[in-house]
Amino acid sequence: MSYKSILVHLDTSVRAHSRLEIALQLAHRFHARLTGLFSTYVPPRHAFFVMAGTAEYYAEHERLRHERAGALERQFHAELARANVEGQWIATDGYANDVVPPYARLADLVVLGQADPLDPEAFVAEQFVEHVMLSAGRPVLLVPSAGTIAAPGRHALIAWDSSREATRAVHDALPFLAHAAKVSLLTVHSPSDQPPRDRIPGADIALTLARHGVKIDVREASVDAGTPVGDALLSQASDLGCDLIVMGAYAHSRLHEVVLGGATRTLLQSMTVPVLMSH
Repeated sequence: MSYKSILVHLDTSVRAHSRLEIALQLAHRFHARLTGLFSTYVPPRHAFFVMAGTAEYYAEHERLRHERAGALERQFHAELARANVEGQWIATDGYANDVVPPYARLADLVVLGQADPLDPEAFVAEQFVEHVMLSAGRPVLLVPSAGTIAAPGRHALIAWDSSREATRAVHDALPFLAHAAKVSLLTVHSPSDQPPRDRIPGADIALTLARHGVKIDVREASVDAGTPVGDALLSQASDLGCDLIVMGAYAHSRLHEVVLGGATRTLLQSMTVPVLMSH
């Protein structure tokens, strides 16, 4: 199993270029075709016809968006040639939560950036990452919005709780795990855990992965009541020197809002290394 098609979301944010570099490295590693999907915040037209002169503002915003898209497209093709990677460029108009998921469903792996409240250009839609994770049906690799990040996969940490989502994430991450120099699997126990009757031990899923040639170091940790499991995962990833976390994404939609599980919310907000999530 390998990723044969990778999609990276690109915009006018500060971190778009580093996200592209990671996607290029992964496409080269897996001999995959790379799609650069350009999608930015598009202000609704009706919002700019309330006051006189706002129509001109919308036209100027649209002109700048296309200008920046053109510059990024030229860089994208230059980087493809430099990395000797095949790919294509797609520029979309419209609300990102509507236009990005259909393209994401065509990829084996989707590369997105963590939300960055310090960069206004990083905002493309409300709960953009969450909506793509829920609606694409594909594994999403999230790149942190801070720090210098290299293409991940040298030492992967699997967050294991025997759930459907965690199982999906483990199998979606197999190309990373097969290439990793080291893989650790961590089960975090807390007082609020469900009875162990239906839980699959980490050693059992490790045996399943061993049949794919993946050797795993199985670990367990306990946290006190009230301690977020996500914090324990980040702490263990730091202590072990991991450069990738693999975990299930727990969320559901409620009207127009995405409601996240606790660990998922913690990782999305506080990730320090790339995180591969599957829902």
